[in-house]
Amino acid sequence: MSESVEWQYPIRYGEETEVSADVLVLGGGLAGCFAAISAARKGLKVVLVDKSCTIHSGAAGTGIDHWMGCPANPASKITPKQYTLSPIETFRGGYGNVIATYIMARDSYDVLLELEKMGMKVRDTEDEFKGAEFRDEKTKLLFAYDYANRHCIRIWGTGMKPTLYRECKRLGVNLYERTMVTSLLTEGGKQGARVVGATAVNTRTGEFYVFKAKASVLCMCTPERLWIFSTEWTGLVGRDGPPTNAGDGHAMAWRAGAELTMMERSTHEEWGGSTGIGSIMFSSGSSFATWFPCSIVDANGKEIPWVDTNGKPIPTISQRTHPAPGQDFFSLVLGGGEGGTSSVPCLIPDLAERIKRGEFALPLYADLPGMPEHERRAIFGLMVGQEGHTWPVYRNLTQAGFDPDKDLLQVYELAPAPPGWRRLRYGGLVHDWDLKTNLDGLYAAGQQIFDGCGASHACSTGRWAGNRAAEYAMRADEPVVNSEQVDSEKARVYVPIERSDGIDWKELESGIAKVMQDYCGDTKTEELINIGLKSLGEIKEAEASTLCARNPHELMRTLEVLDILTCGEIIIHASLARKASNRWLSFERLDYPEDDPPEWRKWVTLKLEDNEVKVDELPLDYYGSLKESYEAHKK
Repeated sequence: MSESVEWQYPIRYGEETEVSADVLVLGGGLAGCFAAISAARKGLKVVLVDKSCTIHSGAAGTGIDHWMGCPANPASKITPKQYTLSPIETFRGGYGNVIATYIMARDSYDVLLELEKMGMKVRDTEDEFKGAEFRDEKTKLLFAYDYANRHCIRIWGTGMKPTLYRECKRLGVNLYERTMVTSLLTEGGKQGARVVGATAVNTRTGEFYVFKAKASVLCMCTPERLWIFSTEWTGLVGRDGPPTNAGDGHAMAWRAGAELTMMERSTHEEWGGSTGIGSIMFSSGSSFATWFPCSIVDANGKEIPWVDTNGKPIPTISQRTHPAPGQDFFSLVLGGGEGGTSSVPCLIPDLAERIKRGEFALPLYADLPGMPEHERRAIFGLMVGQEGHTWPVYRNLTQAGFDPDKDLLQVYELAPAPPGWRRLRYGGLVHDWDLKTNLDGLYAAGQQIFDGCGASHACSTGRWAGNRAAEYAMRADEPVVNSEQVDSEKARVYVPIERSDGIDWKELESGIAKVMQDYCGDTKTEELINIGLKSLGEIKEAEASTLCARNPHELMRTLEVLDILTCGEIIIHASLARKASNRWLSFERLDYPEDDPPEWRKWVTLKLEDNEVKVDELPLDYYGSLKESYEAHKK
């Protein structure tokens, strides 16, 4: 490794600080902040640990434009039960986290009102969009996508994390920032036992922390960077989250004996994938997500047609925001339907073929000037400016003189609203109606749980898990930390800084990505998957044992890559366990081509038991009765 520059922070390797709490929240994104706030409001001592700075950390740290899954708002035309069950049954084959989705559907409007009370802007209070089709004049709420049913709200989300940060500080939540959690501590140091805290390392000083807690809430994010090959070319972008999303929570929960499911779905996505280019559709003027329902024209100014979910042409811009005949409602997070169809109005699905035939000429452009004024200003002036992935686009284009009233913006994303969108939903922790995992004392929320997606989901489940964890902490025994477990983890954490020579984290990450690309890609066979598992095992024994770090920041990156390696192994084990193809999970086994056969309509679960992988199963409808279960656990 090359010579390092002088480190600007004091180095405190080996120094140990012990911190006690009633409730320990691990991860300071939306879910983590709401979990901490909910627990603190019950008068408990709450500690929140964040690898970054809480004020802008997490997948929504720099902003969010849409508040999905809010059918309980006063202008909505659908019920929480409809929102929960209809899309999962219709567009996802039953493979959805019904518990978390229903909690979001029931609670997300109340959560939004809480955010408003904390000081975040959620309404068109200045009447900027008065008279717009997507505005409810009574509440001054602005709606997106499905204007008829009004279950998705446009918000001023750049203020969300600062608002939550201020509330955490106001309530006295103890924040430990720039601190990477490395492991969960269990009673007696035993795998599968009650969780009694966690260990962590400061990413600037290298100081070691031992957190003791009666209850813990795991609120980290999905495993990403698994299929990226060139970190130098693309940075650390994995899907659409921040570069620190390395699956740390999944890995440490796995090592502690927590049960996970849907991990076979955690595959590289159609936009991002092996190149890691990431969120092009959000930021370059597509007709999808933040830019919905923007008109797209070709190089000659010829407009690209839209079709509804039945494949019928949509003649007007307004009709793009209404369900198709026979369709109750639509949402951009539902996923694709049968035969690769889209669940939302979209550009013609055969656009690429028609370009090849010469019917349309490249490049394509977002036609903001051709949109109605309210739509144009909502897309570029509000949505693009509030979504964290796109606000740099808004800033840079505005500073460069871009005028949405006159200028077109070139589009680099040719796909219509893709069925692959459902790949946003990754695997994660199995939980019950309390959002409690199989480990006593450990709760989870946000993208830490399986099938998690979206800001309203993160906030609603974080609030729920924080409340349940607080209730548990009020009756729990004092935690007792096993010193041998602490010493073992401390030794593991510091190994890379004790080496003067070896490979760096980038080399290891590239090697892991290459294995995942070659042996656990879009199509799989038993032989390929087993080669991948063997290859990761060899990397763990050889290259990973030579990892070297020159400072606390590089130490963080090395520990992240070790967690990425662990997550790769979990995904490969899950891919081996499901011996059937499944279009709903974007999972294809060439050696088991039958799609979703009856005997495989179930959740495949995995956990470590005595350090051996144990595969089990759960019925898809293990959640039971919605309303009764929700009321019983809301307390």
